Amino acid sequence: MNDNDLTRRIIACAIEVHKRLGAGLLESVYEAAMAIELGVAGFEFEQQVQLAAKYRDHVLGYYRLDFVVESRVVVEVKAVLRLDPVFESQILTYMRVAKLPIGLLINFNSVLLTEGVRRFVL
Repeated sequence: MNDNDLTRRIIACAIEVHKRLGAGLLESVYEAAMAIELGVAGFEFEQQVQLAAKYRDHVLGYYRLDFVVESRVVVEVKAVLRLDPVFESQILTYMRVAKLPIGLLINFNSVLLTEGVRRFVL
């Protein structure tokens, strides 16, 4: 499956979650529902992937990626009023640290989910 098809199918899972739950819930609820939907769709994925945050070879703490799908796509789930630029910086950092080429930033607190989806490529 090519990258465009993969991200389309992941977004379709998010749209299904949004259709069933609507906007206005906690991020953790959407993340749990997204895990169920990714599983139903037959994706291989990891949830809450922990990666070391390093500075000069010293571990400062850990990043937590909401999902890594098919070992290619970082999916970051949000439930915020608007997607601030800091969230874009966050997912780009996650993609670089994880060495993954594609990222999806999905804000479930949108009237239309398609308005709350951003796709990133390194």
